[in-house]
Amino acid sequence: MNSMYRRMMTVMICLIALCMLLLGTGFAALSYRYHQGEVRQTIQRDITYISNYANAAVSEGATLNSESFRSYLSSVALISDTTILLCQTDGTIVHATGKDLAGRSITGLQIPTWAAASLLNNMDFEATTSFNNLFNTECFVTGVPIVTYIMDPLTGDTATSSPTGLLFIAADATSAISFLTNTIQLFLVTAAVVLLISLVICSVTVQRMTDPLKVMKDAAHKFARGEVGTRVTQFAARKDEIGELAVAFNAMADSLAQAEQKRSEFVANVSHELKTPMTTIAGFADGILDGTIPPDKERESLQVISSETRRLSRLVRRMLELSRLQSSERVAAQEQFDAEEVLLRVLVSLEAKITEKDLDVETDLPPGPVMVWGDPDAVTQVCYNLLDNAVKFSSPGGRLTLKITTRGGKAYIAIGNQGETIPADQLTHIFDRFHKADSSRSAHKEGVGLGLYIVKTILNTYKEDITVTSQDGYTEFTFTLSEV
Repeated sequence: MNSMYRRMMTVMICLIALCMLLLGTGFAALSYRYHQGEVRQTIQRDITYISNYANAAVSEGATLNSESFRSYLSSVALISDTTILLCQTDGTIVHATGKDLAGRSITGLQIPTWAAASLLNNMDFEATTSFNNLFNTECFVTGVPIVTYIMDPLTGDTATSSPTGLLFIAADATSAISFLTNTIQLFLVTAAVVLLISLVICSVTVQRMTDPLKVMKDAAHKFARGEVGTRVTQFAARKDEIGELAVAFNAMADSLAQAEQKRSEFVANVSHELKTPMTTIAGFADGILDGTIPPDKERESLQVISSETRRLSRLVRRMLELSRLQSSERVAAQEQFDAEEVLLRVLVSLEAKITEKDLDVETDLPPGPVMVWGDPDAVTQVCYNLLDNAVKFSSPGGRLTLKITTRGGKAYIAIGNQGETIPADQLTHIFDRFHKADSSRSAHKEGVGLGLYIVKTILNTYKEDITVTSQDGYTEFTFTLSEV
């Protein structure tokens, strides 16, 4: 398997090796050039001194074969650890001294013609060569012509004549090559040690990164197999991205576990809500068919069957409506509308129910329109569900309140009623699916426990809030809408 550990280790090792190769190559080249430059600078300085001495000696009438001049060249060659060749202009060696001759006498031999021609044409010469094996090894060779200085008796100016000889000085190049070899060997040893240490450090670092991922992968597989209690606890305390990932994984696992629990509860609640009316319908229908229910009671039984059928229809309609609200295909419309007008229109639609319970309606509304953003149809449904619940659970002759206030760019719409106080432990679950307070379950069988859940779902779509308070027999729901 092409694991992440192997890929990351390969990439890191390749990067480290490439960096060390480039660094080593650059350092070796720089060191070699520096060492080579030092040698060339030394022999250039020596040949300058020798040529000045030779030019002055020749100008004073000395010859290239004079013993004093040859002795001078031998001394310089010994001190500077170089080899010096004194040649005629045709390339014939007149005198040779230095270590690279190894005791051989090359006097009378010819230097390469290309070297003599280059020096005579360019008035200087520089190369790395063995002069066709005249030297025992490759050498850095520098050459200059020997000229005679002539003074003009009239003007006193000094001029030079054509060359009377050629002077070459050579330094062993093997020292620079040996220096480069030693440098490369040292670099290779150092690189091997650094690469080994880097390999260990990278292995530990990458292992520390990949191990948590393997643990989370195994946890995800367990979770997929239905082990919803699986959590990643080993890395949650780490203060880095791995720790954040572990926390996020656990949060996801908690969310999925809660969703699974809610799904199970939803199926159980639906089964319960469907079972009760269907059992009632089947019981009364069988009673009519087998004669258990007398003819004078059949109409009453049929009314029960009709009532339970309508209840089933409402349940199915609410469930379809809830499915549509939660569907990804639903697009939240955004337009301007008057929230006060919507609320009053819903109030008018419930006039018959309000009159039937003889409720006293109190309103506290702004004098002008309250323009908000949202979907008027969705907000109408929110207001209808809340007002219908308020009327349903109000005490006969009680008070129904409607209030709209605005602050901080939000419109706060409150709907309250006088009735039974909702217990505090019920308030936290009042917006759950199929939740109905025990005190109201038998008194209001037409309810299916989805109205407030639909309200919460609609408001969540628009990122709005809803709260509920219930105290001393007065219950109030307050939801928000964004002002224009």
